[in-house]
Amino acid sequence: MSCRISDRIRSGPKRGAHRSFLKAVGFSHRDIMEKPLIGIANSQNDLFPGHAHLDRITQAVREGVFAGGGLPFQFHTMALCDGICMGHEGMRCPLPSRELIADSIELSELGHAFDGLVLVTNCDKITPGMMMAAARLNVPAILVSGGTMLAGYWKNQRIDDITVFEAMPQVESGKMPLGELYELEVAASPGVGCCPSIATANTMNCLAEAIGFALPGNGTIPAVAGERIALARATGERIVGMVREDLRPDRVFTRKNFENAVAVDMAIGGSTNSVLHLMAIAHEAAVPVDLDLFDKMSRLVPRLCNIKPNGPDFMEDLWRAGGIPAVMKELQRGGLIHPDAMTVTGSSLECLLDRAAQADGEIIRPLSSPRYPEGGIAVLYGNLAPDGAVIKQSALDPGRRHHRGPARIFEAEEDAVEAMLKGGIREGDVIVIRYEGPKGGPGMREMLLATSTLVGSGLDRSVALVTDGRFSGATRGPAVGHVSPEAMDGGPIAMILEGDRIEIDVENRKLTLEVDEREMARRIQAWHPPEPKVTRGYLSRYAALATSASTGAILKSRL
Repeated sequence: MSCRISDRIRSGPKRGAHRSFLKAVGFSHRDIMEKPLIGIANSQNDLFPGHAHLDRITQAVREGVFAGGGLPFQFHTMALCDGICMGHEGMRCPLPSRELIADSIELSELGHAFDGLVLVTNCDKITPGMMMAAARLNVPAILVSGGTMLAGYWKNQRIDDITVFEAMPQVESGKMPLGELYELEVAASPGVGCCPSIATANTMNCLAEAIGFALPGNGTIPAVAGERIALARATGERIVGMVREDLRPDRVFTRKNFENAVAVDMAIGGSTNSVLHLMAIAHEAAVPVDLDLFDKMSRLVPRLCNIKPNGPDFMEDLWRAGGIPAVMKELQRGGLIHPDAMTVTGSSLECLLDRAAQADGEIIRPLSSPRYPEGGIAVLYGNLAPDGAVIKQSALDPGRRHHRGPARIFEAEEDAVEAMLKGGIREGDVIVIRYEGPKGGPGMREMLLATSTLVGSGLDRSVALVTDGRFSGATRGPAVGHVSPEAMDGGPIAMILEGDRIEIDVENRKLTLEVDEREMARRIQAWHPPEPKVTRGYLSRYAALATSASTGAILKSRL
């Protein structure tokens, strides 16, 4: 077959040395000349459960590529575990790693000229990083995840890693024996897979499916299910068909597909990190997606699911109830998605939904009886966030949709956590953690340790948190993140003084600093940016190039 991308490395007398290298790894001349070359980006490592089993997923993909008539070539890319990075300076690294993952796949493809790509992923920044690369390269590509972990079981209750994070403050305060925490640690994560809540990993794997970039089942089939291996094998076989059909990402990453993904995000109550990631993927695909789309969809699309941390259900329950296809079928009934959107199957979404299960009525509520009349994420604006801020309203108690109180200022997450543990936060306070944005962090650290301490200490019933950093998808409670512009850019959050009153009004989408314009102008005039927290290495380069959370924290294309 001619006119393939791989002709650059395999065709003609000038490519004899190139063919020699391919023959050295075990392929025949006929294989090399006639079959599509498929790159498999494997993000496996041995460190954490989301990725420890991905070699088995990749092997199934390889088998599928062979079955489809292609030649599979595995290469690796990095993967960080947000849970292990959480609560220390390592949390500066996951969001910047998204860009490295995209860049590493870009260079692997450009250097080796694969005809198609299979992206084997699972956790938080890996999935969007891989999708960014696919959009940028626009070669036939498809994604498959390693699947979700099953829920743990402890004291007659299903639990997960969030349970452990929220238990740690109880140990610090003496309310839970240390030995009990050790028991909880063993029970909370029973095996491989990404964390079983609707945190960022599962959110993005579900949205990859909703946007049409992965086969049905990608977001919800458990890691330990035989179906997961079958899905990986089918994915490997499908990429060969996509190469032959010349089905490229620009036919899947369209405005309609992004709107479908945002609608599903709202319906399942997904992570606020999806805002960053979908905008970054859309940027690579040259598709206009901004914060206003998320708020528009939030007002249009009700939340149908109640998956932890929003409620008691787990990802395995959503899988058994029909998964993302069942959610989308219900949204289709209400005219809330575009059924004519193209998918990597080569068929429209409508064709796939014809075979999807009906919403079960409980795990996936019907549109006529939703969990909440609005979607899972709300976008707030105001003089404290002129460019926007986000809150996971699905994980917010109904009585906490409005809060007004005095600001307690902290320049780092660790300081805020220490103040909470030592009883330094009072009822009604608004904890402000700043200089944690993309530039200021650098890396826009997640604040799960802060929000878990807030919940574990019982402060979430009376205290709110505002930051230019971000939150884990496992966060619950009154936590506003992505405040833009960030403090390091001289945003209003940098001008707050201890005791200033802040109002959070989710109903009216307002985030207000109660300081008059003249006083704010005086503070802005007197403000000077602090010294960077990191001055060498990749993170310093990242900080120099990082843009606002309101644009997806993408990197500038040039200095």
